[in-house]
Amino acid sequence: MAVAVDIKQLLEAGVHFGHKTSRWHPKMAPYIHSKRQDSHIIDLTKTVEGLEKALPFITATAAAGKSILFVATKKQTKDLVQKTAESLNQPYVTERWLGGMLTNVNTITAQIKKLKDLERNMASGAFEKKYNKLEVQRFQEEIDELNKKYAGVKDLSGKPGAVFLIDVIGDVNAIKEAKTLGVPVVALVDTNADPTLVDYVIPANDDAIKGIALILDYVAKAVEEGKGVTKKEKGEEA
Repeated sequence: MAVAVDIKQLLEAGVHFGHKTSRWHPKMAPYIHSKRQDSHIIDLTKTVEGLEKALPFITATAAAGKSILFVATKKQTKDLVQKTAESLNQPYVTERWLGGMLTNVNTITAQIKKLKDLERNMASGAFEKKYNKLEVQRFQEEIDELNKKYAGVKDLSGKPGAVFLIDVIGDVNAIKEAKTLGVPVVALVDTNADPTLVDYVIPANDDAIKGIALILDYVAKAVEEGKGVTKKEKGEEA
């Protein structure tokens, strides 16, 4: 059963408020309904269409056992996105996107291995037996620093099935790496961004927390639906 999108909810959440007309991207013209004072208004029927294309794709990706990498490094959205990704057991990047996060597999894998080794030694008490308190503290600081960078992708095996973004402009490097690997990108696209960079465009205000939370809820339901299909299939096979 597909996730139902409610245009009234999108309206109430302020998803339709775009940027000032002076900051618009001409390629967003097909997604703009009108102007109000000096700002663009997004056509919510296009937002619904975008979601109705993106959500089944996300469900199918999750059903195939592939992960959806959530990316949001903008300060006001990262906590919400991290919480959503963690609740779905999906990978995420909410701190600065590190160059090569997807394309430089050897380097990233080595850093994650280092992090897991440090955590294992810390948890087992191996560091406490071998080093003094100050040295143990330094190991913990290194663990904290590595977790800040890699915690969200610590269990990502291989390339993700899709990348979901909130901020097309701020996280354009993530899009570039996804494109290099042929990984589809699903993203909220505001009136100041280039929609041609994205495979599944969801025209929406990328600053309104209420609107972002609503769309994240739709995405979460799509992932859960896909994971439910996977569990059902596994149960039938068993």
